Amino acid sequence: MKYLTVSALNKYIKTKLEYDEHLSTIKIKGEISNFKKHSRGHLYFSLKDTYSQINAIMFSSNASKLKIYLKDGDKVLIEGKISVYEPSGSYSIQVYNLTYDGVGDLYLKFEKLKSDLEKKGYFKIENKKSIPLFPKKIGVVTSNTGAVIKDISNTINRRYRLCEIILYSSQVQGPRAAETISNQIKIANLNSEVDILIVGRGGGSIEDLWGFNELVVAEAIFNSKIPIISAVGHETDFTIADFVSDLRAPTPTAAAELATPNSKEIINKIIENSKRIRRRLYEKIDENTIKIHNLEKRLEVSSPKNLIVKRYENLKILKMNLSKYFKQIIDNKRYKYEIFRTSIINLNPLNIMKKGYSIVNQNNKLLKSVKKVEIGNNLDITMYDGKLEAKVLSKEVKNNEE
Repeated sequence: MKYLTVSALNKYIKTKLEYDEHLSTIKIKGEISNFKKHSRGHLYFSLKDTYSQINAIMFSSNASKLKIYLKDGDKVLIEGKISVYEPSGSYSIQVYNLTYDGVGDLYLKFEKLKSDLEKKGYFKIENKKSIPLFPKKIGVVTSNTGAVIKDISNTINRRYRLCEIILYSSQVQGPRAAETISNQIKIANLNSEVDILIVGRGGGSIEDLWGFNELVVAEAIFNSKIPIISAVGHETDFTIADFVSDLRAPTPTAAAELATPNSKEIINKIIENSKRIRRRLYEKIDENTIKIHNLEKRLEVSSPKNLIVKRYENLKILKMNLSKYFKQIIDNKRYKYEIFRTSIINLNPLNIMKKGYSIVNQNNKLLKSVKKVEIGNNLDITMYDGKLEAKVLSKEVKNNEE
């Protein structure tokens, strides 16, 4: 009994399939999924309908002739042949020609929901919340069994071990994915125990990622008080969750990097801040040293001892000025006194009477005119050294008056 090698079997299958007249040129329609474009221009994708799918490849020589831009969800008509890759025993359709056959239902739903939410303002920048620089706790809404939570945990632990990770386990694929994703976002907000939420999963077809294109997930993200970073699929995958979230990361690993500061950056920042603080401290010391020096000068000037000395000097000056003032007043008074004294002396009747003058009274009244005197009247004459009593024997009036 003869046994075939694997290579011989695959070669036989390849010959049968590629040289079958019914498979050498086939026309088939379906919906594109898992679309990828190679750097060399080759197109790789799956062609599927409701029940089955088959891999397809379109080499750059034919792909360069396309006038359309392909994406997941496009319904297409293709012409090609069956091709077998012997090393892996896999088969696919090698596509020669490709045209549109309408747009996939999922893509239409995606575009309609995106348009509706955009009109409602779900994508506006002013509605985006800022991501904290130094979070204490990061929540992750994803599957507890996938590679996503491991990648995120490894990245966060490598970059920022001060942060705690809290997993909100959720289905990320299938009919209940959208419901569980939105519920876990709501639970995280009710608990208020995390600073950032990362919502995401790994790559997949448009069907696999569809849970992140549902309205309930978009509303949960938009109404979240916690900033949300979306991390759904690969860099080329975009979902409604990406547009609504506060920040979109191309991959879950990138989301973990965006949610955490780099340890090296933190250390460099600490060193930089330390230098700046030290420099500022020295500047402050210099400023305060100058202030103290100035205060010492001011204190010296305004010290009680100096004030007393200054007041004492002022007092001495005041005493001298007061003494001068009193002397001047006394001299002025003495001068006036001498003037008054001289005047009094000069005006003293006694002094005048020494010169030979006398005062004549008649009946105790000062006699000023001879007209008041009659011959025979008695008069009292006061002289410098005594008094006389006299009797008028005659009188003479000047100007020939009696």
